Amino acid sequence: MVSSPAVAETVAHATVRRLAALALRHGGSVALWRLPNAAAPVLLLSLRPLHLSGLPPSLEPTAQAGFAFYPFQDSDTAEAMLLPADAVLDLSAGQQLTLSHALPAEAAAAVQRVLHDTTAPEELPWHVSPQPLPNTADRETYEALVARGVAAIRAGEVVKVVSSRAARRPLPAGFDALGAFDALCRQHLRAFVSLVSAPQAGTWLGATPEILVEIDGSEFRTMALAGTQPITEEMTAQTAVWRQKDIEEQALVARYIVGCFKQLRLRDYDETGPRTVAAGNLLHLRTDFRVDLKRNRFPTLGTDMLRLLHPTSAVGGMPREAALSFLQRHEGYDRTYYSGFLGPVNLPTPGISRLFVNLRCMQLRPTEAILYAGTGLTSESDPSREWQETELKLRTVGSVLDA
Repeated sequence: MVSSPAVAETVAHATVRRLAALALRHGGSVALWRLPNAAAPVLLLSLRPLHLSGLPPSLEPTAQAGFAFYPFQDSDTAEAMLLPADAVLDLSAGQQLTLSHALPAEAAAAVQRVLHDTTAPEELPWHVSPQPLPNTADRETYEALVARGVAAIRAGEVVKVVSSRAARRPLPAGFDALGAFDALCRQHLRAFVSLVSAPQAGTWLGATPEILVEIDGSEFRTMALAGTQPITEEMTAQTAVWRQKDIEEQALVARYIVGCFKQLRLRDYDETGPRTVAAGNLLHLRTDFRVDLKRNRFPTLGTDMLRLLHPTSAVGGMPREAALSFLQRHEGYDRTYYSGFLGPVNLPTPGISRLFVNLRCMQLRPTEAILYAGTGLTSESDPSREWQETELKLRTVGSVLDA
């Protein structure tokens, strides 16, 4: 496995800081990400107005390149965004810089000047969220939500529902978002680690294990990821034993993906799993799906599947509309970008897109972080155990807040 060296305390870290400051000072947007098992991160700057659309992005090679940052559901409080790839610095390719042809000459020259600057990096003016602080749920409130979800399942109103909650944590003294990004890269080699800051969304940091859609011109990939238990000395990916509740939950997500293939009349796909995988301090059940695009001439498969999948049954429930209606009535807060999706589109080259579900994430505020976690419910869910599962998930990204 490829190790992921930290960006911090290197020339690359100083360059990232200066370039990010350039975009943020002028009201632009920044996306910094490290792909699973990649050697180093990629930085994207958007120095032009954002493309806002209620639809998920097109993934065809001719579509606009950028970084997608999409909410759980498009709403007045959370807009669907594609951050234009005005400047892309690939640190895994020897700090290779790519500038958009659409970028004005003055802005391109500013990026080049910053790239060759040797002055000390400045404090970064990260964007502050325009959304109000979400309601948070204590243990009693969350367990009551779970109990309502289980009752709805047993009454036949939904087959599955995914409840979630927000939690507020103070930022430690001297907290540095880039340093926290580095720490997550070291801790979660198999995750998609990201730091995104945009005027419409605020600043978000995360390390998600779940692929939503990957497409590279010759192959389409997605996964069904569900079921959760902590890693212990006795319980590892090799020795894990799963409860029936977890097996059923994961099977529902896999069947949902198969149902999306059927809607597109696609029958030629490979399904592998379920198998146990590690993600940070947790274990999950995972089934991988793959479509050979050389065998199946389906040029819009990535776009079509993205629009069918999101929001997946792994983050909302099923049937989709009934589950989303339940959450709107009972969850008690606005998820905004938690359990939405994010990732590079047509980057590093046209035809390559990798989008991930925005799990294990936090929104950064001036003095605190808002963390999010959810659990998939079935008729056998126990409210106390579901609360404990959210606690475990909050620790995945929340570890970087430990002073």
